[in-house]
Amino acid sequence: MIWKPNVTVAAVIERDGKFLLVEEQTLQGVRFNQPAGHLEPNESLLAATVRETLEETAYHFVPQHLIGIYRWHAVENNTTYLRFAFCGEITGHDPNRSLDTGILQAVWLTPDEIRANQSRHRSPLILRCMEDYLAGKRYPLDLLVHYD
Repeated sequence: MIWKPNVTVAAVIERDGKFLLVEEQTLQGVRFNQPAGHLEPNESLLAATVRETLEETAYHFVPQHLIGIYRWHAVENNTTYLRFAFCGEITGHDPNRSLDTGILQAVWLTPDEIRANQSRHRSPLILRCMEDYLAGKRYPLDLLVHYD
């Protein structure tokens, strides 16, 4: 048996005391998540984060720091995820852009609103990544090496 985790990326984006999340339709119902998704073949972690943020929110994102690397096992689908979470800045917005299938809307929520809605989080990683960001965790992007 070959086992491998699913590599995902996430953008933790804060502006004016609020964080950008997506509200999405999942098999468990409507849930909140950071702009996040799977790493595609031959794609760097940074490029994946930029792509996923644009596809899910229509915001242009520039990663500036790695917040952390998180391993989580989802019991309901017996899948292990390895998430790379980044913070950075928004450099633009395309409000006419269609969002990915399943994404209902992009929303800006305060930390207290995010904490109060934990039952609607897609995973426990959402709160942990935000809390690590708020705690000031920042690591240089040159920790990551991508060979073409």
